Amino acid sequence: MNELTPARVLSAGGRLAAESARFTSYGWMRGTSGNISEVLTRDPLLLAVTASGLDKGELAPSDVAVVDPKGDLVEVEGVEPLRPSAEAGLHARVAAVTGADAVVHVHALNAVIAGHHWPGGVHLRDVETLKGIGRLAHDDEVVFPVIRNSQDMSELGDRFEAAYDPRTPAVIVAGHGLYTWGTDLVHARHITECVEWLLAYALATS
Repeated sequence: MNELTPARVLSAGGRLAAESARFTSYGWMRGTSGNISEVLTRDPLLLAVTASGLDKGELAPSDVAVVDPKGDLVEVEGVEPLRPSAEAGLHARVAAVTGADAVVHVHALNAVIAGHHWPGGVHLRDVETLKGIGRLAHDDEVVFPVIRNSQDMSELGDRFEAAYDPRTPAVIVAGHGLYTWGTDLVHARHITECVEWLLAYALATS
């Protein structure tokens, strides 16, 4: 834990607060919903995640928790030990499975509606914005997986891992929201914006 200084954790907290404020302005983190995380170390795997029960549009850099691979709080000397989201365990699972350094979870309405319409997965092809998630604009069948929700993060993590396609950096949790991931927080934001647009397109053209 020597490498995890308060300054490093609070720096991550500042980035998480800025991104959360942006997503809140989109209407994707209503109330206190949603959470964002950033990998701090890989060995052991530790993440900084937005603290639970707070307005995500008004976070301070100190409104952050450090969690282990199970989503349990890890105390860092000099950082107030705030309660992490109950979904922090899924963030850690996504980071471990995908190798991503940032994970975004938002309650974007289009994701919930799309998951309701297409519980077997949302299929798209021949749309230019697919390039924004690293896929081809033409002749590339893209499926956004939809998994059943659970309040048990271990169970939900198993469902995520079973549905995971390394070519597609997003998964819809039915009746809940959207998870996306990227190489850093900015990349994860770009992925989230593109996926939400693609889901809106799918609904509008269905």
